[in-house]
Amino acid sequence: MTRRVVITGLGSVNPLGHDVESVWSAVKEGASGVDYTTVFDASRFPTKISAEVKDWDVSKVGEDPADWVERGRRTRFAIGAAIQAVNSSGIMDSGIDPLRFGAYLGCGEGFVDFDAFTSSVAAGVGEAGIEYSGFINRANTAFNHRLELENLPNMPASHICRMFNIQGPSVNTLTACAASSQAIGEATDFIKRGETEVMISGGAHSMIHPMGVTGFNLLTALSTNNDNPQGASRPFDRLRDGFVLGEGAGMVILEELEHARRRGAEIHGEVLGYGSTADAYRITDIHPEGRGAIACMRMAIKNAGLDPSDIDYVNAHGTSTQVNDRTETFSCREVFAGSPPPISSTKSMMGHLITAAGVTEAICCLMAIRDNVLPPTTNYENADPECDLDYIPNEARQADCRFALNNSFGFGGQNVTLVVGQYDG
Repeated sequence: MTRRVVITGLGSVNPLGHDVESVWSAVKEGASGVDYTTVFDASRFPTKISAEVKDWDVSKVGEDPADWVERGRRTRFAIGAAIQAVNSSGIMDSGIDPLRFGAYLGCGEGFVDFDAFTSSVAAGVGEAGIEYSGFINRANTAFNHRLELENLPNMPASHICRMFNIQGPSVNTLTACAASSQAIGEATDFIKRGETEVMISGGAHSMIHPMGVTGFNLLTALSTNNDNPQGASRPFDRLRDGFVLGEGAGMVILEELEHARRRGAEIHGEVLGYGSTADAYRITDIHPEGRGAIACMRMAIKNAGLDPSDIDYVNAHGTSTQVNDRTETFSCREVFAGSPPPISSTKSMMGHLITAAGVTEAICCLMAIRDNVLPPTTNYENADPECDLDYIPNEARQADCRFALNNSFGFGGQNVTLVVGQYDG
């Protein structure tokens, strides 16, 4: 018999709030987490805006501040979201065998102490550029080896496993913007195969630092609408000019259904379908005919045992770039035979959380199912003839929602689609 996988714990830290309910309340209100960048001086950059997590400190998660000195923003957000998810699930009171409890995350690189890195580099820079010997000599004395260790993408998973005595599989995937959705899909398969009973899954990232912004600016991927920060992220709008960089973390507790039932856990929804494909095209551009996206959505819907007509809502990847939004629109038309359900992009409010985007948007799907409220696409003001679907413009909508589909498409041609549904016993 197929093992069913349900969601019994949720946690979120992002630009709209520091817990799931505050984030969801802000989403329903169409609030914005975008403003001028403060975590570093962005005044000389083409993009001066971002969606930062504000007023977050280690006391919020009950950790000793001394333990956090060498940890970056990404890891702090990850642990905060993980504690919420674990506590809300009650899993630690269930007597779970630690070998049957695993972690599968999608986290990016850390950049723990960017000032330390740049000061070391600066010591080796001359008029002609970087002097290798000067940089190496400075680095050998100035670098803290733990800073390098904490930059590794698997460090959030390692810290979370230590905190909760998780001794089962511990995995981190780094498939760009699809990472945390892929982590959920693969973690679900661990449980379905009988290798674990419980998995913590999700992702965390912060690329709001000089190197992150420089890279995306050079790719012309970021919005430069610096005069209107809260209106800069405008998915599917004709005047969109790029995405707004966000940061944060989201975590879910995935659990085998019978295990959850035996302990009387609250069930927030069920993971029904997972699809993963590669465009095999370019490392930055989505395939113009959406071949990977189309195949991915169809795979997830089939895996869920559903028909496209069963899907009530799509949380789009919806980055606010010209190519992504146009191609995703085309792909949805193909998958849903010309009549897609309502679609929205919550990136319009919280920016693009990169590896943490998928899980954060999956949580929004679960909340939409719980409350029968579809989140809006804010800043939708100018119709684009190539983006002509129902994007739930500017205001949340009351509507029956049993099954929701979440798209995550990443650089490198990585595509992941998740289908989540209402738990029906």
